[in-house]
Amino acid sequence: MKITILTIFPEFFESPLRQSLLKKAIDSGVLEVELIDIRKYSTNKHNTVDDTPFGGGGGMVMKIEPLYDALSTALYESDTQNRRIVLTSAAGRKYDHATAVKYSLFDHLIVVCGRYKGVDERISRFFDLDEISIGDYIINGGETAALVILESVFRLLPGSIHKIESALSDSFSDELLGAPVWTRPAEFLGQRVPDVLVEGDHARQERFRRWCALKRTVENRPDLLWRAQLSDEDRGMLESIAAGREFEN
Repeated sequence: MKITILTIFPEFFESPLRQSLLKKAIDSGVLEVELIDIRKYSTNKHNTVDDTPFGGGGGMVMKIEPLYDALSTALYESDTQNRRIVLTSAAGRKYDHATAVKYSLFDHLIVVCGRYKGVDERISRFFDLDEISIGDYIINGGETAALVILESVFRLLPGSIHKIESALSDSFSDELLGAPVWTRPAEFLGQRVPDVLVEGDHARQERFRRWCALKRTVENRPDLLWRAQLSDEDRGMLESIAAGREFEN
């Protein structure tokens, strides 16, 4: 998969792209990341890419011309039609795991880092794109949001992490939060891991993890349960959790 990021701060990505699993994915060829500096497409001698908004109001607006040229170049050099353009924007649709899964199925993802007060609205007239927000808050620019998208998409690619089962059991993978986890030592300052996890009954351990995931979702993100596909056993566990009972089987 190839991910192209259009930004006015390409150096922002230098360190993250050289770290951990992301670096390994790039080095192994699972992922190709291309950075395009939007400023290089400015025709202004100062490489200006913003201007004041028509009609007044505070802030600056990213100009249409350099962004149009940069995005046109990215599309011209793309060797696949199985691609999608994403514009990071506080006004966009909220990003979630389902969207990350959808994006991971494209051969080429092109992410435009929004900046300033926003991007000249006419960009959506020229390009079919998704306007995406990573949350209900404001950050200085779309580079952080682009990095979130990059991280969440690449780990879904086959070969990007050692055990794909790990990604498949992450929070949101089945519309539930992930179950809590423990590791060695089995006891620390008097706190022991649950006995069920050190016993050899794997089926019971799976039921315990499911119980914990449901309980954590009820406590922290009950809104997710409306979208989750629950089995009869899940519903039975939820009734027990609502009644305040502990895991028994």
